[in-house]
Amino acid sequence: MLKAVIVDTSALSRDLLNSVLTDGGYGVVGQTHTSSQGYALALKFRPQLICIAREQMEDGEQIVEQIRANLPKTIIFMLSGALDAPTLQAALARGVHGFIVKPFKADAVLKTIRSTVLAMIRKQQG
Repeated sequence: MLKAVIVDTSALSRDLLNSVLTDGGYGVVGQTHTSSQGYALALKFRPQLICIAREQMEDGEQIVEQIRANLPKTIIFMLSGALDAPTLQAALARGVHGFIVKPFKADAVLKTIRSTVLAMIRKQQG
């Protein structure tokens, strides 16, 4: 079972994504509302997946860069209600692997995660 950490200021969003991931067979090992606590949870639990709301990625804490440096195999997903081309390009440049759109639709979330994980495995196998 792949482990996941969720970072989002919205308790409702965290709870919904937690339910989607848990029902989809993932183990949510931590949830928080700040990027600094999210980074601490990531270091503690060493999850394979971390889902971070756009606001936490842009709060100045450099969470994506810290995760990339210390947990390079962790797959990072950005959560956002709106994804425009400049936002996508900036997130990819920082090291984000995938995007999950709010409001969450369980099948779309799980499909996005599965396809991103499989792509990362293929990439690592060369």
